[in-house]
Amino acid sequence: MRSEPQPSCRNLVVVLGDQLSLDAGAFEGFDPVCDRAWMAEVEEEARHVPSHKARIALFLAAMRHFARGIRQRGWPIDYLSLESHSFGSLAEALEASVRSRRPQKVVLVQPGDWRVEQSLRRALQRLGVRLEIRSDRAFVGDLTEFREWALGRKRLLQEHWYRHLRQKTGVLMDGAQPLGGRWNFDSSNREPFGPGGPGLVPRPLGFPPDSVTREVLDLVRRRFAEHPGDLDSFDWPVTRQQALTALRDFVEHRLAAFGRHQDALWTGEPYLHHSRLSAALNLKLLHPIEVVRAAEDAFLRGAAPLESTEGFIRQVLGWREYVRGLYHLWMPEWLDWNFLE
Repeated sequence: MRSEPQPSCRNLVVVLGDQLSLDAGAFEGFDPVCDRAWMAEVEEEARHVPSHKARIALFLAAMRHFARGIRQRGWPIDYLSLESHSFGSLAEALEASVRSRRPQKVVLVQPGDWRVEQSLRRALQRLGVRLEIRSDRAFVGDLTEFREWALGRKRLLQEHWYRHLRQKTGVLMDGAQPLGGRWNFDSSNREPFGPGGPGLVPRPLGFPPDSVTREVLDLVRRRFAEHPGDLDSFDWPVTRQQALTALRDFVEHRLAAFGRHQDALWTGEPYLHHSRLSAALNLKLLHPIEVVRAAEDAFLRGAAPLESTEGFIRQVLGWREYVRGLYHLWMPEWLDWNFLE
């Protein structure tokens, strides 16, 4: 017997695996009475480029914890785990759910991956369902702002975009001038280690896997056995609270020494004084402005020198925002379709 379609909803709110924030624009105006969140795990997102087992596990564990948080709020959510379906792509999974749920509209924060955005657009166009793409609030600079900044420039230098965002936010600024009289202390942050090496470096705080994460680790070992890497020491932050704890740990224990030997390496030291926060930022468990403000606060209260603070902030407010702007400015010209195929 053919099953009857499920009742329609107003908005089906798509949450991608790197958009794990309840402050995301997609949730603006969310009404649990008539709206639903939607998330899906699909193999394509782990296989379209070679992925380390830990990367796959990090995404899946963070997604499952985020979905659990949505349920605890009492919000309705459709969550398609890898074990529950056979769809080959996000577009296929979403198309099936839209046919079933019959939403009036699908709401989505602009994906960071151009490939994903185009595939979802095409799927919803085939169904004739309205798609509303909202801007990504998890960055300091807006993409329209970046395009306007880039317009007419002969060279798109990271340093100039970084200065623009410093002025916009007031981070490490004294009125219209940078604190310390310089925008960039990179020349002070290139020292090698001496013969004795880096000395005692505080290890980044780890987060032992809970039951949700352990299930993911077992799944990844089975389903992605041919992928590189192992999961024996997996201890990444996979929740908002863990990410905030990791941020505090970095600012308290490693920021002060981050700058001086910023580019130095040492055998047997995988992290040195680096933050290990990129994954949490990219999953949107942390917002960049709260990260740079935490570092700035450490400098202002005398807990970290200006050189280290500026060097770290430049990675977050400078390079991260700059590369994202370039990517969206020049896509799809940058796509290597032969590689993706």
